[in-house]
Amino acid sequence: MNSGVRSKEEVLAAIERRRRRPHVKLMDEHVTLAHGAGGRSSRAMTEALFLPALLNAVLEELSDAGVLAPGSSDTTFAFSTDSFVVKPLFFPGGDIGELAVNGTVNDLAMAGATPIALSAGFILEEGFPTADLERIAQSLGRAAEKAGVVVAAGDTKVVERGKGDGVYINTAGIGLVDTRSTLGPDRVQPGDKVLVSGTIGDHGMAIMVARGQLALECESDSDTAPLNGLVNHLLAACGDSVRWLRDPTRGGVATVLCELALAGDVGVTVYEAALPIRPLVNGACEILGIDPMYVANEGKLVAVVAADAADQALNTLRTGDGGSQAAIIGEVRAEPPGMVILETSFGGTRVVDMLAGDPLPRIC
Repeated sequence: MNSGVRSKEEVLAAIERRRRRPHVKLMDEHVTLAHGAGGRSSRAMTEALFLPALLNAVLEELSDAGVLAPGSSDTTFAFSTDSFVVKPLFFPGGDIGELAVNGTVNDLAMAGATPIALSAGFILEEGFPTADLERIAQSLGRAAEKAGVVVAAGDTKVVERGKGDGVYINTAGIGLVDTRSTLGPDRVQPGDKVLVSGTIGDHGMAIMVARGQLALECESDSDTAPLNGLVNHLLAACGDSVRWLRDPTRGGVATVLCELALAGDVGVTVYEAALPIRPLVNGACEILGIDPMYVANEGKLVAVVAADAADQALNTLRTGDGGSQAAIIGEVRAEPPGMVILETSFGGTRVVDMLAGDPLPRIC
């Protein structure tokens, strides 16, 4: 079965296509919080600054993990990196240590890879309590054990007091790509179904509650969790009927579906009534004037599967760890290409655009 790694000729052709494209100019003169939100501004910065400077076909895919087969090896690897600057460091349902592991593990899982090992780099601010650092390190270790990965390398740097914000963590990870399915936006076809593995917006709202910006009577917990087990469960049941996977972190479900529509040159229709949203999260979003579809998740996946396998995929997710509230939320259509349309609960439709600003900065 095709491992998803392209031949040398395909790589060279992709690089040449990139060179022939008109150069995208970044209109912003300074970096803003929006550039870190994972939406339109992040994409503009990547396409205008980083892709031209680091031109290669693996990076050009703009996936959460790069897929490659080194040398003449028959083994296909996925490689990913992520940095975590969440504020506060400790929040209902998790902390920055657990988040750092799950974030990179999930990026690898969305490439259809079984995570093997991580690195962990800590940037510490002078004066940070060592008791809190020990708590974070222990949490990171427990999360790695739960996800079935080892932290094989690490690094520590300390910056002067007032020059950081307590702790930042960078993790990188490597995993073996599963051959049971080839994943990518180019495999998505009209008629395919869109599924989500559970309630959306939980992590973003947990961070807002932890910051004291919402006076709620009950606590909202983050959904941070490793997804590699759930992905393995899904691929074991549905195999090559699984077309595409993403974890809707920054920018939420809305933004990742917009990225899919653009990359696959397809239309995506979402059914508002089918979106699984906890009443607490929905209420908090109404207070803030935020659409839950744009709120970050740290333990959910979005999957596109062939239509004839949708029911099986749904049942598989619901019986997997963390997928009990999975739902079919939409479908892929030929029209309008490159756009996401929401069919509202009132019978109307509206365009769902990519996240433009940053309503919830520093959520991961």
